[in-house]
Amino acid sequence: MENRNGSNNTNDPCSISEFKRTVYPIAYLVIFSIGLVGNLISLIFFISSTWKRKVSLTPVNIIMLNLLLSDLMMVCSLPFRATYYLMNSNWVFGDVTCRIISYVFYINMYGSVYFLAVMSMVRFVAIVKPFAYVRWQTSRRAWTICIVIWVIVSLMSIPLLGAGTSVESKRIKCLDLNTSQLGTIIMLNRGSLFLGFVLPFAVISVCYIFAAFYLLKLKKTRPNQRSQVNHKKSCSLVIIVLLIFLACFMPYHVARTLFLEAEMDTTKYSLGESCHYIKILRKAAVITHVLASGNSCLDPLLFFFVGENFISFWRQHTPRRQSCVIEQNVKVLEKINCDKDRRFRLI
Repeated sequence: MENRNGSNNTNDPCSISEFKRTVYPIAYLVIFSIGLVGNLISLIFFISSTWKRKVSLTPVNIIMLNLLLSDLMMVCSLPFRATYYLMNSNWVFGDVTCRIISYVFYINMYGSVYFLAVMSMVRFVAIVKPFAYVRWQTSRRAWTICIVIWVIVSLMSIPLLGAGTSVESKRIKCLDLNTSQLGTIIMLNRGSLFLGFVLPFAVISVCYIFAAFYLLKLKKTRPNQRSQVNHKKSCSLVIIVLLIFLACFMPYHVARTLFLEAEMDTTKYSLGESCHYIKILRKAAVITHVLASGNSCLDPLLFFFVGENFISFWRQHTPRRQSCVIEQNVKVLEKINCDKDRRFRLI
């Protein structure tokens, strides 16, 4: 069900081959650079904070770890895509690699959707039912949920393994739409649209709405420091997750659905005056495909702003904090001042 954004056929009057060869390589390489650095830094801080603090992984951290691994897998596939378009849409990496590259994109996208949905549900339970959350939060349950998500998205993406290479005009095609399978692709798109976007987004929206009302009520009745911290962390999670869905996933699914339906119409009827409309949809599919790939650059924000161990680990390893620790071992008075400064910054 690869969204292959229009035909590269030179006889197609509505072809956008030049547009793809201009946009895709630049966008993919930029996303690769930012995503690789962001996810590697997040992963290093994640492992370091957990190892040095000698604490077990919380359910939220386990979900974030799987999200980071999914993003790393995604960004590592982007140079192959960029090379394909830089080589004038000629695939040189073999049929198996072509299938895997298409497969990886959808595993990452729908894996990210479900990981974000589960993370939102976990945060919702932690806010509304904190005692139940403490009682039920175990690493084993979190790992089980993550494994189930990997299995589900892997099975959902199996049809992509059938999208191999083909030969056209003495070039090997990999990431282009196969119009002979449009009927099957549209059916798969409708299923993935509901299961992979509409349903998770509805779950996330319901969780956030109820959590928002609960936090507002809690802030009025018990305006303590802990509730303010939970409020800020929850607001950060809401903003980042909604940003990822509204900027990356929603435009892609809308454009992909319109694009596929329009491509089906072009196979049944003559283009006529609709070529301009087809070009717009094909270009929209290209741009939104890039935005969907860009979710791997936004996911690390969750770790920096919502991660449960990152803030404390960062404060412990800033130069100011380290100098404070040194002064504690020199003079008692400086030790007291450092402790006051530390408490002030933690607040």
